[in-house]
Amino acid sequence: MSGTVSYHAGVAAEDCVARGYERRGLPIAARRWRGRSGEIDLIARDGDGLVFVEVKKSRSFARAAERVSRRQMDRVMRAALEFLAGEPRGQLTDIRFDVALVNGMGEVDILENAFCA
Repeated sequence: MSGTVSYHAGVAAEDCVARGYERRGLPIAARRWRGRSGEIDLIARDGDGLVFVEVKKSRSFARAAERVSRRQMDRVMRAALEFLAGEPRGQLTDIRFDVALVNGMGEVDILENAFCA
């Protein structure tokens, strides 16, 4: 039962984050995109560029941030390279990796270029 609740909470968090990107004028190109290397929660278009978004939900922003591991970042980056293979400019496409933290109240904190830090 707990797995089902967690799954639905994760989907709700992703929906909330996706709406936020769309409100800022970044349409969602893909949700839960899966490649051989793994899954990317959200992919948004920013003009000719792309934003790959990892969504993390927990009781607090700090706890959600703790759940982003180096191994996970590497997996998302590998999956992003797979996604870029289908883009007109391929690996020349401007990209950024964001982490969207969602707390227990449903508030969202976007860490832009989170993988660069």
